[in-house]
Amino acid sequence: MLFADAPFLDRFARAAACGFDAVEFWWPASDSLAGVEDAVRDAGVEVALLNFDAGDMPAGDRGLLNDPARRQEFRDNVPVALELARRIGCTRLNALVGVEVPDLGRAEQLELARENVAWAADQAAAIGADVLIEAINTIENGPYLLSRTDAAADFARSVGRANVRLLYDVYHMQRMEGNLAATIAEHLPDIAHIQIADSPGRGEPGTGEIDFGFLLARIEELGYDGWVGLEYRPSHGSTEESLDWLPLEGRGAARADGRP
Repeated sequence: MLFADAPFLDRFARAAACGFDAVEFWWPASDSLAGVEDAVRDAGVEVALLNFDAGDMPAGDRGLLNDPARRQEFRDNVPVALELARRIGCTRLNALVGVEVPDLGRAEQLELARENVAWAADQAAAIGADVLIEAINTIENGPYLLSRTDAAADFARSVGRANVRLLYDVYHMQRMEGNLAATIAEHLPDIAHIQIADSPGRGEPGTGEIDFGFLLARIEELGYDGWVGLEYRPSHGSTEESLDWLPLEGRGAARADGRP
């Protein structure tokens, strides 16, 4: 979502130039996977998170796991995504479960999604990777199957795989349920990755209603040691201009040499 004015493969270097030493991205459906690998290596960044193929997202798809007609499409993507993850050193892959399929029971869809996640998680375990489950808001995304933190956590536990964990998206959960700090504290042992954007406009922190000074301090105080990904749309200008809220030293993991 950031650096969207540039071709996808150019964004890795843009992120590195801004001081970031890690990136995350959706499935690069229209780009060469070898090109992605080269871009990651050339930029010198870590890949903190990669999404499995979630379908045609501009057209409204939000995952393939719950649709019997697209089961094979997801399963064909899993080994390809895991091979890319292995080659670029990514150990967390996000699996969007999907928007409700008309004329198919919700319980049946959740069971199919559960089977698909378990199947993917077993393969991911072979490369030491986690499969993440994300709750997203239904206001903008239609009847997505998992729209609240408790539902996503219950689903992840029901899969019965130790490497199935949660992706907590601050923006989506502010839209759906609020109570961000307490919810993160409650589910912290299951949270493997956090994403942020302000609400309700999905812009950078400081453009909406969330007190990120408090929230980020609380996340650190709780002992969360994973990445916090920026998944927002710059409210004006370029991505670089939207980063005024985040000092350079806050854009990367601490390095042994003391550089940000």
